[in-house]
Amino acid sequence: MKLHLLNRSSLQNSSFTVAHNSFSHFLKVWHYHPELELVYIVRSTGTRFIGDGIEKFEEGELVLLGKNLPHMWLNDEVYFEEDSNLMSEAIAVHFREDFLGMDFLNAMEMKPIAQLIKRADQGIKFVGVEDTVLSKVKELSELDPFHKTIGLLEVLHHLAIHEEYQLLSSPGFLNSFNKTDNKTLDEIYEFIFKNFNHPIGSKDVAEVAKMNPSAFSRFFKRIHRKTFTRYLNEIRIGYACKLLIENRDNITPVCYESGFNNISNFNRHFKSIVGMSPSEYVKLHTQIKE
Repeated sequence: MKLHLLNRSSLQNSSFTVAHNSFSHFLKVWHYHPELELVYIVRSTGTRFIGDGIEKFEEGELVLLGKNLPHMWLNDEVYFEEDSNLMSEAIAVHFREDFLGMDFLNAMEMKPIAQLIKRADQGIKFVGVEDTVLSKVKELSELDPFHKTIGLLEVLHHLAIHEEYQLLSSPGFLNSFNKTDNKTLDEIYEFIFKNFNHPIGSKDVAEVAKMNPSAFSRFFKRIHRKTFTRYLNEIRIGYACKLLIENRDNITPVCYESGFNNISNFNRHFKSIVGMSPSEYVKLHTQIKE
């Protein structure tokens, strides 16, 4: 499935754009762009592809995508039938991190929004969002530039403090990782991302962190709310998904290139993390190559 860069150069003449679109079906293009994207599905159903995450979507869904995160909303087959009267309606807001200036996110008052934008690197689906927030998103396209800017900030603030959400792609799909303010974590992440497809274990990473294995395991689980083994497997499976998406549909070499030592172990972890087998994942992506 070819990945397309979408040029949204119109943003050079405005801080951000708001589009209220209504078509027979959404754009059937696997794409990315340097702008963040906030999407509210007003009407439509189908399958959502965000990074290596594949899930069904329904109307009422609100999603925030980070910059350069590949994505596509693919409608159900019934939307493409010649006699279909179904419509797909969505509101999409595109904005850059610095849409209000380079120092905008460095202000203490903007810290929750800065953290939200960081989380959006993996894509975020918000759960149980209040109707008042969804109404604000719908109203953005009708406002004048000043009140549109204030409205977007209000929406981002509400989402930043909203506690129910789901990350939509795995850390392993990201092309790189962002540095943190914690030097120990920086060293841990650097070691993991350089060596995840080699035989490594918590003991190896504990040595990098200059901790004994049991202390490292407690430290890592406190930070990530999951064991190191689970995190490592998510990284490996995310990388495997990326290889499979890029038309490398020979599952066995992908298994070993991702860091697993046998195909049965790979299949078991793949299904546990992705929710389907590698062959089912390949088949689903093969259906949308054209």
